[in-house]
Amino acid sequence: MPLTVDERLHYDRLIAEAVRRATSRFSTFFSDDGPLARSRYLKHLDFFASGKKFKERLFMAANRVGKSEAGAYELTCHLTGLYPHWWEGRRFEKPVECWAVGTNSQTTRDIVQAKLLGSVQMPGTGMVPGHLIVSTISSRGLPGALEGGVIRHVSGGNSLLGLKTYEQGRQSFEGTSKDVIWCDEEPPADCYTEMLYRTVTTKGIVMVTFTPLQGMSEVVKGFLEPETDIAVDFKTFIQAGWKDVPHLDPEEQRALMATTPPYQIAARTEGEPSLGSGAIYPIAEREILVPNTEIPASWPKVYALDVGWNRTAVVWGAKDPGSGRIVLYDEHYMGHGEPASHAEGIRARGAWMHGVIDPASSGSNQVDGRKLIDIYGRLGLHLQPAVNAVEAGLTETWNLLVSGRLVVQEHLSNWRSEFRKYHRDEQGKIVKVSDHLMDATRYLIISGREHMKTPPRPLSSFAPVKDSSSGWMAN
Repeated sequence: MPLTVDERLHYDRLIAEAVRRATSRFSTFFSDDGPLARSRYLKHLDFFASGKKFKERLFMAANRVGKSEAGAYELTCHLTGLYPHWWEGRRFEKPVECWAVGTNSQTTRDIVQAKLLGSVQMPGTGMVPGHLIVSTISSRGLPGALEGGVIRHVSGGNSLLGLKTYEQGRQSFEGTSKDVIWCDEEPPADCYTEMLYRTVTTKGIVMVTFTPLQGMSEVVKGFLEPETDIAVDFKTFIQAGWKDVPHLDPEEQRALMATTPPYQIAARTEGEPSLGSGAIYPIAEREILVPNTEIPASWPKVYALDVGWNRTAVVWGAKDPGSGRIVLYDEHYMGHGEPASHAEGIRARGAWMHGVIDPASSGSNQVDGRKLIDIYGRLGLHLQPAVNAVEAGLTETWNLLVSGRLVVQEHLSNWRSEFRKYHRDEQGKIVKVSDHLMDATRYLIISGREHMKTPPRPLSSFAPVKDSSSGWMAN
């Protein structure tokens, strides 16, 4: 029996709706096969899977690798309860309350809102399938902006989505509990801490996605260098660069590289924290690192010592006689300790070696009012006060770094950590936080090179040897 006109129209609408749902962005993202199959996005899959174990996650990624898409995809899974068959991450079995947060009203509308719910011009075309958007709440500010929405969950209930911005300030994140919070772009530290506390009673999760253009900020440092051992049990980060995704055309990559400031290249292409124009040494870390190799005994060496009330730092350098290149090859980085313990560590690298020290050590300090340089001298160290011409030292160090005449062995982890954070504030002043090895490096370059020495020859090498042919004594 043929269908009536009305039945045929109804049938066509059902087919169209089925096709729309089957081809929605969420349904086709991270597909099983094809040139953009999820098996080629391993860093994204690692980010999702780590949600099962870690409360806090950072997807620290290069530009154009799909970090925002990853955040929108996971948040959609939690809002709808539609987890794909391959999902290994955190699951919620009931409707959730979530926040998605952007930098300001415009970026939240144009990026976060668009990724999730669709653009202003095409609502319902984002990651959340259109048929599951029960309702949305319009913002009273920016045209087209939304404050949030109600999303249908597979359990039959509804999840709640709120759209917020960092520009609203820390106070706007107080009060309510949330199951999931997605921060797109880097949040201010105070906002991030407040958001984290919103997930305590729900045992919820926080995920952050951004390109680290602010360098080793407080938020980034909290993930990369946690201050407490227990923090590593609750937070993790995944780093991804252009090499980790298949969708970027090589020609497009070259074009982007050509217009990117050199000090931003590592952040924008590899997801490596960048200090931007505030970096004191705006050069990619990879350009100054060399493999770990044993320094020949024939190379002259010196060390530089910086003394702080909470940290004593020493860096050792050697000079290649052939090329004149200086290699930083060892470090001592120790917190509260007596001069004797520091001196022992320094002598262990070569008691014959000479060094230069923070010139402030020539004055009275916290060690019973005595001069540190005298104390270290009595402990067997050969030290001279360094010249503390800060800007001259920075300039000379920079000239050596950029010309390849100063390099650093890869294993100097503390040196590298300080290098990543070494920057000036908005007034152009050096930020005096975690800079002890940077100061020591400056002392070594501006004062230490004139004190470089090779180890003394063993006395046995000077023993006279009888030359039987001439009767003379020879070395």
